[in-house]
Amino acid sequence: MRAILLQHAERYPLWDIADLYKLVHQGAMGNEHAVADETAARAWLLRELEIMRSGPEGHCPVEPILDSISADGSIVRVHLRQYVRLGLDAETLLGAFLHTAREFRGSTERIEESLSEAARLAREGLFAFDEADVRGLVARMKAVGFPAVHHSAVFEAAYRPAYRVVARAFLPRELLAAVLGPIPGLCDEVSNEGAARDRYADCSARGPGCAQ
Repeated sequence: MRAILLQHAERYPLWDIADLYKLVHQGAMGNEHAVADETAARAWLLRELEIMRSGPEGHCPVEPILDSISADGSIVRVHLRQYVRLGLDAETLLGAFLHTAREFRGSTERIEESLSEAARLAREGLFAFDEADVRGLVARMKAVGFPAVHHSAVFEAAYRPAYRVVARAFLPRELLAAVLGPIPGLCDEVSNEGAARDRYADCSARGPGCAQ
């Protein structure tokens, strides 16, 4: 989890402590809070995918298509901009999203473990957050049952997040096979998770990433 937290701190320098909590919560709990019913989930996804297709030219994505957000790699964010670029099927992603909501069982203990790691990083000066603020966040959220939260307004404005949280085990083999090869991007070719992390600096050097 330490590597994931450091990766996100580098990729999203404007993130807020709420965005840190959201990352940790999703990695531990999956997406169950995001699914009201299948019809609404499908309409939401199709709308977002359409917006991605008709988005502004010149956008420079910095995310890999699959972004591991749990220590064991079982939960990932599937970034929609990369998904659109690959021309992958919306129903395939929807199926994995709904399957995750039905079958994945989260653990609030994992939230506490991940936030404890975040507090250690803060103590080491590797985060833009104070250790006391992170530990205070743990206490506040634990007191109210570790609810889901939204991204901060600054994060939304700067990075325009567009993704779905799914369990990797529920992604079909053909999708996993597709994302192992090069993914065409507007700044460069971005391949799988490791390559995306390695080449993020080259891409981001050409502009402020998702804030363009």
